[in-house]
Amino acid sequence: MQTKRQSLIETVTSTLIGLAVSFLTQIIVFPIYNLEVNFNQNLQITAIFTVVSIFRGYCVRRLFNKKKV
Repeated sequence: MQTKRQSLIETVTSTLIGLAVSFLTQIIVFPIYNLEVNFNQNLQITAIFTVVSIFRGYCVRRLFNKKKV
């Protein structure tokens, strides 16, 4: 069983990888949908979704860890 700290570290690591993928995906996808954002706006959007993703991933991991007990 993971400790809360280990769950957080794993979730943050996974999400940081996702952050890079998300940022690059937005650079490709936004123009397809005619969404014009500058570099800073793209970073801000990515940061918001990253924080939400960390919270979601941590909660799901703790829920599954709790059910194993």
